[in-house]
Amino acid sequence: MAVFQPFCAVRPKPQFARDVAALPYDVMNSEEARAAVQNKPLSFLHVDKAEIDLPRDVDPYDACVYEKARDNLKALSEGGYMLQDETPCFYLYRQIMDGRSQTGIVGCASIDDYLNDVIKKHEFTRADKEEDRVRHVDVCDANTGPIFLAYRGSDAISSLTAQWQQTHDPVYDFVSDDGIANTVWVIDDKAVCDQLQSAFAAAGNLYIADGHHRCASAVRVGKKRRAQFPDYDGTEEFNYFLAVTFPKDELAIMDYNRVIRDLGGMTPEELLEKLGAAFTVESAPFSPYRPEARHTFGLLLDGTWYKLTAKDGTFDENDPVASLDVSILQTNCIAPIFGIEDPRTDKRIDFVGGIRGLGELERRCKTDMRLAFSMYPTSLNELMAIADAGRVMPPKSTWFEPKLLSGLFIHNLK
Repeated sequence: MAVFQPFCAVRPKPQFARDVAALPYDVMNSEEARAAVQNKPLSFLHVDKAEIDLPRDVDPYDACVYEKARDNLKALSEGGYMLQDETPCFYLYRQIMDGRSQTGIVGCASIDDYLNDVIKKHEFTRADKEEDRVRHVDVCDANTGPIFLAYRGSDAISSLTAQWQQTHDPVYDFVSDDGIANTVWVIDDKAVCDQLQSAFAAAGNLYIADGHHRCASAVRVGKKRRAQFPDYDGTEEFNYFLAVTFPKDELAIMDYNRVIRDLGGMTPEELLEKLGAAFTVESAPFSPYRPEARHTFGLLLDGTWYKLTAKDGTFDENDPVASLDVSILQTNCIAPIFGIEDPRTDKRIDFVGGIRGLGELERRCKTDMRLAFSMYPTSLNELMAIADAGRVMPPKSTWFEPKLLSGLFIHNLK
């Protein structure tokens, strides 16, 4: 039984929402963020990536960066750009990208549900990335970026949210710089909030779709606050973290492609011959080649696209992890042929999110990389099956779009 509850969000006043909202901190580097905030003094990147307001030689993990984030967040509120709802609310957050709509409910999830595996995970986290967000949440004393959650679906939740959208005007309705339409409704009726909370309790598990590091960090800060206040009773805000949860049928995962720096001493002919042991190798039917089904892959080598199809017997279809396309490629190609055992740390491999398109693979292969693999997207059903089994996916298995904007909802821990 999942706990998902309303809260008193700190959020932009309607006339400032578009100026404040920003892409999440982890989809761009510091230089990209500096460029993105030109002539945008209200952008939430000043909070999420506060190093952009400090000299370039400052370590992005220096204590002064987190202090600057806290000060910038305080300045947004004291400058009259933000408001805080007086009573706990849920919020509906709809995004439309290329004609596809997804509507999530913004609320607070329980750190105990994370610790007790009611909230399911499918990725390992890296200690350095986790520690960064721990410090950010701790110093800001707030969850500034929402965790992207999914649930299997609920007729009760769908009915309540649809009715609210039909009978109430949104508080925000704008198109962000990335072309995504963003619309927000405030559910401020206690009776409806109570019904939604009950419906979530009956809807089963929640699943982390995106934001494992932010989630783990929020939970760690919550545990730290519990240690600081040992007489806590469980109602304190630090026992919960900011999240947006979507019905799985409205979500789409994009491909997460691979580029490799060199052939490791092989000739192209030798590579194709080695690939033939586990894959059927043929000329791609079109170029650039985007795989059209599971267990097929595109290979871009020296300007030519090939289609690879995994051969029967090279993977276990009954194993939810081993049968993932990212696992098949790693197990039968990237590790044995290129010697890249740990793709998290090996500098010979890089990853390109599907939002950048296959043209980005072609560009990389003309600049800093030698070859590329295009992937068929992982499905939500595969993600949930792995999480239900208590397993984890290989790194860089999923790429969700559109990204949840930061700055529209802030959850204070006090």
